[in-house]
Amino acid sequence: MAEQLLSTVAHYSSLPQSYVRLPAQRPRLEEVIRDADIPTVDLGSSDNTQIVAQVADACRSYGFFQVVNHGVEMEIMKSMMEVASEFFRLPPEEKAKHYSEDPAKKMRLSTSFNIRKEKFRNWRDYLRLHCYPLEDFVPGWPSKPSSFKEVVSTYCREVRELGFRLLGIISLGLGVEEEYMVRVLGEQEQHMAVNYYPKCPEPDLTYGLQAHTDPNALTILLQDPNVAGLQVLKDGKWIAVNPQPDAFVINIGDQLQVYPFYVSCLPQLIIDIEGKAKEELMRVQMQALSNGRYRSVWHRAVVNSDEERISVASFLCPCSSVVISPPEKLVGDGSPAMYRSYTYDEYYKKFWSRNLDDDHCLELFKT
Repeated sequence: MAEQLLSTVAHYSSLPQSYVRLPAQRPRLEEVIRDADIPTVDLGSSDNTQIVAQVADACRSYGFFQVVNHGVEMEIMKSMMEVASEFFRLPPEEKAKHYSEDPAKKMRLSTSFNIRKEKFRNWRDYLRLHCYPLEDFVPGWPSKPSSFKEVVSTYCREVRELGFRLLGIISLGLGVEEEYMVRVLGEQEQHMAVNYYPKCPEPDLTYGLQAHTDPNALTILLQDPNVAGLQVLKDGKWIAVNPQPDAFVINIGDQLQVYPFYVSCLPQLIIDIEGKAKEELMRVQMQALSNGRYRSVWHRAVVNSDEERISVASFLCPCSSVVISPPEKLVGDGSPAMYRSYTYDEYYKKFWSRNLDDDHCLELFKT
Protein backbone atom coordinates (compact mmCIF):
# COMPACT_ATOMS: atom_id res chain seq x y z
CA MET A 1 0.00 0.00 0.00
CA ALA A 2 2.03 2.90 -1.34
CA GLU A 3 0.03 5.46 0.65
CA GLN A 4 2.10 4.36 3.65
CA LEU A 5 5.15 6.04 2.13
CA LEU A 6 6.25 9.08 4.11
CA SER A 7 7.42 10.79 0.95
CA THR A 8 3.85 11.09 -0.37
CA VAL A 9 2.98 13.64 2.33
CA ALA A 10 4.36 17.17 2.11
CA HIS A 11 4.29 17.97 5.82
CA TYR A 12 3.59 16.21 9.12
CA SER A 13 2.39 18.38 12.00
CA SER A 14 2.58 15.53 14.53
CA LEU A 15 4.16 12.12 14.78
CA PRO A 16 1.74 9.26 14.02
CA GLN A 17 1.38 6.92 16.99
CA SER A 18 2.83 3.95 15.09
CA TYR A 19 6.22 5.74 15.09
CA VAL A 20 6.31 6.68 18.78
CA ARG A 21 8.79 4.53 20.69
CA LEU A 22 8.43 3.53 24.33
CA PRO A 23 10.41 5.85 26.64
CA ALA A 24 13.17 3.27 27.24
CA GLN A 25 13.63 2.77 23.49
CA ARG A 26 14.00 6.39 22.44
CA PRO A 27 17.24 7.82 21.03
CA ARG A 28 18.04 10.24 23.93
CA LEU A 29 19.60 12.66 21.50
CA GLU A 30 20.94 14.91 24.25
CA GLU A 31 23.37 12.14 25.27
CA VAL A 32 24.96 11.71 21.83
CA ILE A 33 28.64 12.67 21.52
CA ARG A 34 28.79 15.10 18.60
CA ASP A 35 32.44 16.10 18.46
CA ALA A 36 34.15 12.71 18.26
CA ASP A 37 37.10 12.36 15.94
CA ILE A 38 35.93 9.60 13.58
CA PRO A 39 38.98 8.24 11.70
CA THR A 40 39.46 9.60 8.18
CA VAL A 41 41.77 7.78 5.77
CA ASP A 42 43.28 9.51 2.74
CA LEU A 43 43.31 6.82 0.06
CA GLY A 44 45.22 9.17 -2.21
CA SER A 45 48.31 9.00 -0.04
CA SER A 46 51.47 7.65 -1.63
CA ASP A 47 52.28 5.77 1.57
CA ASN A 48 50.36 2.51 1.16
CA THR A 49 51.77 1.12 4.41
CA GLN A 50 50.25 4.05 6.26
CA ILE A 51 46.89 3.54 4.55
CA VAL A 52 46.82 -0.13 5.57
CA ALA A 53 47.76 0.73 9.15
CA GLN A 54 45.14 3.48 9.41
CA VAL A 55 42.35 1.27 8.06
CA ALA A 56 43.34 -1.58 10.38
CA ASP A 57 43.35 0.75 13.38
CA ALA A 58 39.98 2.21 12.41
CA CYS A 59 38.46 -1.26 12.04
CA ARG A 60 39.72 -2.22 15.49
CA SER A 61 38.81 1.00 17.28
CA TYR A 62 35.53 2.01 15.63
CA GLY A 63 34.43 -0.47 12.96
CA PHE A 64 33.66 2.71 11.00
CA PHE A 65 35.84 5.19 9.17
CA GLN A 66 35.62 7.77 6.42
CA VAL A 67 37.68 7.78 3.22
CA VAL A 68 38.68 10.75 1.07
CA ASN A 69 40.57 10.91 -2.23
CA HIS A 70 38.98 7.55 -2.92
CA GLY A 71 38.92 7.73 -6.71
CA VAL A 72 35.17 8.19 -7.21
CA GLU A 73 34.63 11.47 -9.04
CA MET A 74 32.79 14.14 -7.09
CA GLU A 75 30.43 14.72 -10.01
CA ILE A 76 29.32 11.09 -9.87
CA MET A 77 28.61 11.37 -6.14
CA LYS A 78 26.70 14.61 -6.65
CA SER A 79 24.65 13.14 -9.51
CA MET A 80 23.73 10.13 -7.38
CA MET A 81 22.39 12.33 -4.59
CA GLU A 82 20.49 14.51 -7.04
CA VAL A 83 18.76 11.64 -8.82
CA ALA A 84 17.88 10.09 -5.44
CA SER A 85 16.24 13.33 -4.37
CA GLU A 86 14.38 13.55 -7.68
CA PHE A 87 13.08 10.00 -7.27
CA PHE A 88 11.48 10.64 -3.89
CA ARG A 89 9.85 13.79 -5.27
CA LEU A 90 8.07 11.87 -8.02
CA PRO A 91 4.26 11.93 -7.94
CA PRO A 92 2.71 9.31 -5.62
CA GLU A 93 1.22 7.38 -8.54
CA GLU A 94 4.67 7.00 -10.10
CA LYS A 95 6.27 5.76 -6.87
CA ALA A 96 3.34 3.40 -6.31
CA LYS A 97 4.52 1.36 -9.33
CA HIS A 98 7.57 0.25 -7.36
CA TYR A 99 6.10 -0.20 -3.88
CA SER A 100 6.35 -3.61 -2.22
CA GLU A 101 6.44 -5.06 1.29
CA ASP A 102 8.09 -8.28 0.09
CA PRO A 103 11.76 -8.45 1.21
CA ALA A 104 12.45 -11.11 -1.43
CA LYS A 105 11.95 -8.68 -4.31
CA LYS A 106 15.18 -7.62 -5.99
CA MET A 107 13.87 -4.09 -6.56
CA ARG A 108 11.36 -2.48 -4.27
CA LEU A 109 10.29 0.82 -2.80
CA SER A 110 9.14 0.50 0.78
CA THR A 111 9.09 2.23 4.14
CA SER A 112 10.43 1.69 7.67
CA PHE A 113 12.29 -1.69 7.69
CA ASN A 114 9.83 -4.58 7.65
CA ILE A 115 6.36 -3.26 8.34
CA ARG A 116 4.94 -6.79 8.33
CA LYS A 117 6.87 -7.53 11.52
CA GLU A 118 7.28 -4.21 13.30
CA LYS A 119 5.44 -2.86 16.30
CA PHE A 120 7.09 0.55 15.87
CA ARG A 121 7.89 2.01 12.48
CA ASN A 122 10.97 3.93 11.39
CA TRP A 123 10.80 7.43 9.89
CA ARG A 124 12.20 6.36 6.54
CA ASP A 125 11.32 5.46 2.97
CA TYR A 126 13.84 3.51 0.92
CA LEU A 127 14.44 2.17 -2.55
CA ARG A 128 16.17 -1.21 -2.49
CA LEU A 129 18.12 -2.28 -5.60
CA HIS A 130 20.18 -5.31 -6.52
CA CYS A 131 23.10 -4.08 -8.60
CA TYR A 132 25.27 -6.97 -9.79
CA PRO A 133 25.43 -8.10 -12.50
CA LEU A 134 24.06 -4.75 -13.68
CA GLU A 135 22.77 -6.14 -16.97
CA ASP A 136 20.49 -8.50 -15.03
CA PHE A 137 18.88 -5.82 -12.88
CA VAL A 138 18.99 -2.42 -14.59
CA PRO A 139 16.05 -3.19 -16.96
CA GLY A 140 13.79 -3.55 -13.92
CA TRP A 141 14.90 -0.33 -12.23
CA PRO A 142 12.72 2.80 -12.25
CA SER A 143 12.64 4.61 -15.59
CA LYS A 144 11.87 7.91 -13.90
CA PRO A 145 13.67 10.22 -13.39
CA SER A 146 14.88 9.76 -16.96
CA SER A 147 18.54 9.80 -15.91
CA PHE A 148 18.06 7.28 -13.08
CA LYS A 149 19.37 4.13 -14.75
CA GLU A 150 22.42 5.78 -16.28
CA VAL A 151 23.44 7.70 -13.15
CA VAL A 152 22.92 4.83 -10.73
CA SER A 153 24.67 2.30 -13.00
CA THR A 154 27.74 4.53 -13.24
CA TYR A 155 27.74 5.05 -9.49
CA CYS A 156 27.41 1.30 -8.81
CA ARG A 157 30.43 0.47 -10.97
CA GLU A 158 32.60 3.05 -9.25
CA VAL A 159 31.58 1.99 -5.76
CA ARG A 160 32.18 -1.68 -6.52
CA GLU A 161 35.75 -0.92 -7.55
CA LEU A 162 36.26 1.11 -4.38
CA GLY A 163 34.86 -1.75 -2.31
CA PHE A 164 37.30 -4.25 -3.83
CA ARG A 165 40.18 -1.89 -3.13
CA LEU A 166 39.08 -1.54 0.49
CA LEU A 167 38.76 -5.31 0.91
CA GLY A 168 42.34 -5.58 -0.33
CA ILE A 169 43.50 -3.02 2.22
CA ILE A 170 41.60 -4.81 4.98
CA SER A 171 43.21 -8.12 3.96
CA LEU A 172 46.69 -6.60 4.16
CA GLY A 173 45.88 -5.18 7.57
CA LEU A 174 45.00 -8.66 8.79
CA GLY A 175 48.34 -10.03 7.61
CA VAL A 176 47.12 -11.95 4.58
CA GLU A 177 47.64 -11.32 0.88
CA GLU A 178 45.72 -8.49 -0.75
CA GLU A 179 43.41 -10.74 -2.80
CA TYR A 180 42.34 -12.83 0.17
CA MET A 181 38.98 -11.28 1.09
CA VAL A 182 37.86 -10.82 -2.49
CA ARG A 183 38.61 -14.46 -3.20
CA VAL A 184 36.94 -16.05 -0.19
CA LEU A 185 33.80 -13.94 -0.52
CA GLY A 186 33.19 -15.44 -3.96
CA GLU A 187 31.47 -13.67 -6.85
CA GLN A 188 30.20 -10.87 -4.68
CA GLU A 189 26.70 -9.58 -4.97
CA GLN A 190 25.98 -5.88 -4.68
CA HIS A 191 22.91 -4.24 -3.23
CA MET A 192 21.92 -0.64 -2.62
CA ALA A 193 19.53 1.17 -0.29
CA VAL A 194 18.60 4.72 -1.25
CA ASN A 195 17.22 6.19 1.99
CA TYR A 196 14.92 9.15 2.43
CA TYR A 197 14.34 10.61 5.91
CA PRO A 198 11.73 13.41 5.85
CA LYS A 199 11.57 16.23 8.37
CA CYS A 200 10.19 14.76 11.57
CA PRO A 201 7.90 16.72 13.92
CA GLU A 202 9.19 14.90 17.03
CA PRO A 203 12.63 13.40 16.34
CA ASP A 204 13.30 12.54 19.97
CA LEU A 205 10.47 9.96 19.92
CA THR A 206 11.49 7.82 16.95
CA TYR A 207 14.30 6.70 14.63
CA GLY A 208 15.11 6.93 10.99
CA LEU A 209 16.49 3.41 11.46
CA GLN A 210 17.04 1.90 14.88
CA ALA A 211 20.28 0.31 16.06
CA HIS A 212 21.44 -2.56 13.87
CA THR A 213 24.45 -4.15 12.23
CA ASP A 214 24.67 -4.77 8.50
CA PRO A 215 24.21 -8.37 7.28
CA ASN A 216 26.67 -8.07 4.41
CA ALA A 217 30.48 -7.90 4.23
CA LEU A 218 31.26 -4.23 3.55
CA THR A 219 29.09 -1.11 3.45
CA ILE A 220 29.98 2.09 1.57
CA LEU A 221 27.74 5.00 2.57
CA LEU A 222 27.26 8.25 0.71
CA GLN A 223 25.86 10.74 3.22
CA ASP A 224 24.05 13.99 2.67
CA PRO A 225 26.98 16.42 2.95
CA ASN A 226 24.95 18.95 4.92
CA VAL A 227 22.71 16.93 7.23
CA ALA A 228 23.94 14.65 10.01
CA GLY A 229 22.03 11.52 11.01
CA LEU A 230 24.34 8.53 11.20
CA GLN A 231 25.48 7.47 14.68
CA VAL A 232 27.72 4.61 15.80
CA LEU A 233 27.93 2.86 19.17
CA LYS A 234 31.39 2.96 20.77
CA ASP A 235 32.20 2.03 24.36
CA GLY A 236 28.52 2.10 25.24
CA LYS A 237 27.95 5.63 23.91
CA TRP A 238 26.40 6.88 20.70
CA ILE A 239 28.72 8.98 18.55
CA ALA A 240 27.62 11.18 15.66
CA VAL A 241 29.38 10.52 12.36
CA ASN A 242 29.32 14.07 11.02
CA PRO A 243 29.25 14.44 7.22
CA GLN A 244 32.54 15.26 5.58
CA PRO A 245 32.45 16.75 2.07
CA ASP A 246 33.42 14.35 -0.71
CA ALA A 247 33.87 11.44 1.72
CA PHE A 248 32.39 7.96 1.99
CA VAL A 249 31.65 6.30 5.32
CA ILE A 250 32.84 2.68 5.48
CA ASN A 251 31.76 0.00 7.90
CA ILE A 252 32.32 -3.72 8.10
CA GLY A 253 29.30 -6.02 8.18
CA ASP A 254 28.41 -9.26 9.91
CA GLN A 255 30.17 -11.44 7.35
CA LEU A 256 33.56 -9.81 7.94
CA GLN A 257 33.09 -10.66 11.59
CA VAL A 258 32.10 -14.26 10.92
CA TYR A 259 33.11 -15.29 7.43
CA PRO A 260 36.92 -15.38 7.78
CA PHE A 261 36.54 -17.87 10.64
CA TYR A 262 34.59 -20.11 8.32
CA VAL A 263 36.38 -19.95 5.00
CA SER A 264 36.73 -23.24 3.24
CA CYS A 265 39.12 -22.03 0.55
CA LEU A 266 42.38 -20.94 2.19
CA PRO A 267 45.14 -18.79 0.67
CA GLN A 268 47.62 -20.63 -1.51
CA LEU A 269 50.49 -19.79 0.80
CA ILE A 270 48.82 -21.91 3.49
CA ILE A 271 47.94 -24.74 1.14
CA ASP A 272 51.56 -25.00 0.06
CA ILE A 273 52.87 -25.52 3.60
CA GLU A 274 53.20 -29.07 4.90
CA GLY A 275 52.73 -30.81 8.24
CA LYS A 276 52.66 -29.07 11.60
CA ALA A 277 53.83 -25.77 10.17
CA LYS A 278 50.82 -25.75 7.88
CA GLU A 279 48.42 -26.52 10.71
CA GLU A 280 49.93 -23.94 13.02
CA LEU A 281 49.92 -21.20 10.41
CA MET A 282 46.30 -21.94 9.62
CA ARG A 283 45.39 -21.68 13.28
CA VAL A 284 47.28 -18.46 13.88
CA GLN A 285 46.00 -16.77 10.76
CA MET A 286 42.39 -17.78 11.16
CA GLN A 287 42.32 -16.82 14.83
CA ALA A 288 43.67 -13.42 13.88
CA LEU A 289 40.80 -13.01 11.45
CA SER A 290 38.03 -14.30 13.68
CA ASN A 291 38.67 -13.53 17.32
CA GLY A 292 36.65 -10.34 17.40
CA ARG A 293 39.42 -8.16 16.12
CA TYR A 294 37.14 -6.59 13.55
CA ARG A 295 33.49 -6.48 14.60
CA SER A 296 30.34 -5.50 12.82
CA VAL A 297 29.41 -2.40 14.81
CA TRP A 298 25.98 -1.21 15.91
CA HIS A 299 24.81 1.95 14.19
CA ARG A 300 21.58 3.87 13.71
CA ALA A 301 20.04 6.77 11.81
CA VAL A 302 18.27 9.59 13.62
CA VAL A 303 16.09 12.32 12.16
CA ASN A 304 15.51 16.02 12.73
CA SER A 305 12.71 18.55 12.50
CA ASP A 306 14.49 21.08 10.27
CA GLU A 307 15.77 19.23 7.20
CA GLU A 308 15.13 16.09 5.21
CA ARG A 309 18.09 13.77 4.73
CA ILE A 310 19.13 11.37 1.96
CA SER A 311 21.78 8.68 2.12
CA VAL A 312 22.88 5.96 -0.29
CA ALA A 313 24.19 2.74 1.22
CA SER A 314 25.99 0.27 -1.06
CA PHE A 315 26.55 -3.25 0.18
CA LEU A 316 29.11 -5.81 -0.99
CA CYS A 317 27.88 -9.28 -0.08
CA PRO A 318 29.33 -12.80 -0.25
CA CYS A 319 28.14 -14.96 -3.11
CA SER A 320 24.70 -16.14 -2.01
CA SER A 321 25.41 -19.82 -2.70
CA VAL A 322 28.79 -20.11 -0.96
CA VAL A 323 28.60 -22.36 2.10
CA ILE A 324 30.13 -20.60 5.08
CA SER A 325 31.53 -23.41 7.23
CA PRO A 326 34.56 -23.88 9.50
CA PRO A 327 37.76 -25.45 8.14
CA GLU A 328 38.07 -28.90 9.71
CA LYS A 329 41.56 -28.23 11.03
CA LEU A 330 40.29 -25.29 13.06
CA VAL A 331 37.46 -27.13 14.73
CA GLY A 332 38.33 -29.63 17.39
CA ASP A 333 39.57 -29.79 20.94
CA GLY A 334 39.79 -26.29 22.30
CA SER A 335 38.57 -24.71 19.07
CA PRO A 336 34.81 -25.28 18.78
CA ALA A 337 32.87 -23.73 15.95
CA MET A 338 31.17 -20.49 17.07
CA TYR A 339 28.55 -20.61 14.34
CA ARG A 340 26.88 -23.33 12.34
CA SER A 341 27.38 -23.61 8.60
CA TYR A 342 25.13 -21.47 6.44
CA THR A 343 24.94 -19.75 3.08
CA TYR A 344 24.78 -15.99 2.75
CA ASP A 345 21.41 -16.42 1.03
CA GLU A 346 20.09 -18.08 4.20
CA TYR A 347 21.52 -15.33 6.38
CA TYR A 348 20.15 -12.56 4.19
CA LYS A 349 16.63 -14.04 4.16
CA LYS A 350 16.69 -14.49 7.93
CA PHE A 351 17.84 -10.89 8.39
CA TRP A 352 14.94 -9.53 6.35
CA SER A 353 12.35 -11.84 7.90
CA ARG A 354 12.76 -10.26 11.32
CA ASN A 355 12.27 -7.00 13.15
CA LEU A 356 15.44 -5.00 13.80
CA ASP A 357 14.36 -4.82 17.46
CA ASP A 358 14.93 -8.59 17.71
CA ASP A 359 18.21 -10.13 18.84
CA HIS A 360 21.25 -9.78 16.61
CA CYS A 361 20.79 -11.99 13.55
CA LEU A 362 24.12 -13.74 14.24
CA GLU A 363 22.64 -15.14 17.44
CA LEU A 364 20.37 -17.30 15.30
CA PHE A 365 23.41 -19.06 13.76
CA LYS A 366 25.41 -19.85 16.87
CA THR A 367 26.14 -23.48 17.65
